[in-house]
Amino acid sequence: MSSNQDLRTLFDEISELSSEKRNPKSMNIDTASTSEILRIINEEDKIVPLAVEKEIPYITQAVEIIVDALQKGGRLLYFGAGTSGRIGVIDAAECPPTFGTSPEMIEGFIAGGKDAMFVAQEGVEDHESNGADDVIKAKVNPKDVVCGIAASRRTPYVIGAVKKAKELGAKTLFVTSNPRENFNIKEVDIAICPYVGPEVIMGSTRMKSGTAQKLVLNMLTTASMIRLGKVYENMMIDLQMTNKKLVERSKKIVMIITGVSYEDASKFLTLAGGHVKTALVMIKANVTADEAKRMLKESGGFVRKAIQE
Repeated sequence: MSSNQDLRTLFDEISELSSEKRNPKSMNIDTASTSEILRIINEEDKIVPLAVEKEIPYITQAVEIIVDALQKGGRLLYFGAGTSGRIGVIDAAECPPTFGTSPEMIEGFIAGGKDAMFVAQEGVEDHESNGADDVIKAKVNPKDVVCGIAASRRTPYVIGAVKKAKELGAKTLFVTSNPRENFNIKEVDIAICPYVGPEVIMGSTRMKSGTAQKLVLNMLTTASMIRLGKVYENMMIDLQMTNKKLVERSKKIVMIITGVSYEDASKFLTLAGGHVKTALVMIKANVTADEAKRMLKESGGFVRKAIQE
């Protein structure tokens, strides 16, 4: 059990966080009408993209690290608790169907494990050892990039994960919505700190802080996937045809890029084994599926480069 002094130290530490301060613009939100409540929330939400914009130089550095790691066979692993953990898990889970990545390439870990995705597991985030243990279980190595996510920047589970990852030689990132000058984890390679100010409801970091984290993670993975050749113009071309919607989207993409009919798009996708990139190169370069696959391999997976060469 924690001593009274430990608890008082924690209280003082939390009290200094911007995410735990009161927002003067929402002091009377409890007496506002429904429309007024929504306008207050909406006005505060407008702060988020501007805060993220200021962090683009750091997000850029993070993307370069991620791309380099993925090209060398490494992984991007998110570690967070509560809202932050759920956002990391969601971003990772959406990469395979969108960009055709393996489930192991980008993974999300949340304090408390899978159960915590659906029901809050209070207390599991309070120990650095839990984060360190999850990093060890994930077999983190020097090829990997570990990204800690914590609005408060002090969540023990996340700090423990990042520290252990650094010890194991992995590159480390940290996403927090507290000011950069308050960041004190010296071991991290890149800190991304979109400062969104106090929440509409004091301490409810599922709001602006969560939105900022979602935007940052979207940028990290989307930009990385573009840099890895998984987008042609502004269309996803490495998506997996795992449901009817994605099957039809794949046909549409092939039709838009090549100008072929619906029937021909279906035929080439079948010949390509459902792989959009292969179908595109087959049509654009007038080659067989095997030749298209060879050309893609030689071009590092970039359709434009494969066709040009």
